[in-house]
Amino acid sequence: MQYECEDLGADISLELARIPSGQFKMGAVYASLEQGFTELPQHGVQVESFLLGKFPVTQAQWAQVATFPKVALDLNPDPSFCKDAQRPVESVSWHEAMEFCARLSAYTGKRYRLPSEAEWEYACRGQTQSRYHFGDEIQPQWANYSPLDSPHSETKTQYLGQTTPVGHFDICNKFGLYDMHGNVWEWCADPWHDSYRVWWVHPAPKDSRVWDAGQSDRYADVLAHIQSFVQCQRYRVTRGGSWFNTSWFCRSASRCQRHVSAKLGHQGFRICYSKPA
Repeated sequence: MQYECEDLGADISLELARIPSGQFKMGAVYASLEQGFTELPQHGVQVESFLLGKFPVTQAQWAQVATFPKVALDLNPDPSFCKDAQRPVESVSWHEAMEFCARLSAYTGKRYRLPSEAEWEYACRGQTQSRYHFGDEIQPQWANYSPLDSPHSETKTQYLGQTTPVGHFDICNKFGLYDMHGNVWEWCADPWHDSYRVWWVHPAPKDSRVWDAGQSDRYADVLAHIQSFVQCQRYRVTRGGSWFNTSWFCRSASRCQRHVSAKLGHQGFRICYSKPA
């Protein structure tokens, strides 16, 4: 596992894991009553290497970037419901997450962005095809989720019904990523599609680009296109599940849609960037 560190100033930094290129099968093998057909059909995707946040963006990191010069939107430096500098920032919209990326890009000279849905699932799986990166079962000692559907529900007392500090469970996947299952949902760049079914006009990409009919390239440079992004009103993909959800929603393949303006106490994000070739 290899990490790079971004210095944000004020003794605050942000670590990113190096995600190698590779191929994987995206989505689920079959449908269930819970998931419907949103995770179908399972399909092969080629992913290029990139860097992804080791943790979801924390409240300390958010507050620091909120002091950087405004690009398109004002940012509340303290939006979260569960207060703690090392807990993930939550209650931030997709628009605000994109503004965060734009400000950080301007500050560092790098093209920070939200991951595509394909990048997120590839990174989450960490070269596995099981329900979770640690296998087909989940326990409250491994991730922050609502344990109401779990035979181990009696074991979870601390942090029940709230976020946990990032890395609290000290369990990472093969790529060195923490909190990919539960804690907070994570915004992805992609507009929502009801399934991966091939549309003859604009099929799901076979690579890791954002699935946005002819406009995928603009997501690589959030700073240059931030004005159009903050005007967008389309529903976006969110991944990973949260403390509010049962384990089914925290699976690697699980996906959900949310309006770009939504600000919820179980919605956060992590950032990424691709190094120039």
